[in-house]
Amino acid sequence: MSRYQVRPATLRDAKAIADVHVSAWQAAYKGLLPDDYLNGLSVDKRAAFWREAIDLFEPQVHVATDGDAIVGFVGFDRSRDAGTPSTTGEIWALYVAPAHWGKGVGLALWDAARDGLEDEGCTKVTVWVHLRNERALRFHELAGFKREMPSAKTTMVGTTKLEEIRLQRPLG
Repeated sequence: MSRYQVRPATLRDAKAIADVHVSAWQAAYKGLLPDDYLNGLSVDKRAAFWREAIDLFEPQVHVATDGDAIVGFVGFDRSRDAGTPSTTGEIWALYVAPAHWGKGVGLALWDAARDGLEDEGCTKVTVWVHLRNERALRFHELAGFKREMPSAKTTMVGTTKLEEIRLQRPLG
């Protein structure tokens, strides 16, 4: 039994979600992205994005709490990739505050997303991960995701090119 509780996000959670999002990016991508890019990430812009996502329910957003503090979040919904069947879900985002890495928060969030996607009728789930984000790749592979090698693509993050790969696994 986890000490973390997972629940659907509310509009009031947007700022805390943004704080987790920015701090996780700054820790996970240190050395992969320029420091000036990471230091320039805006909590206010992220909070506006997450407020809109929560309000529109796109994606569905759940938060993990430790007591009253939000320590992680997951966004999930149907796959955004062209040509995927409506039964394919996607983890749009899964981030945990760095102080809580390796303590079960990610697993609690993954469990909630999996249940939510199954409730939506999804039979498969995908996630895009930067190839050099070894922590995220290891987490998803331990959760049963497999790499789709032909899916690798290059994305621009600021002025830096990062390689991403899609991972997938069946639900159920």
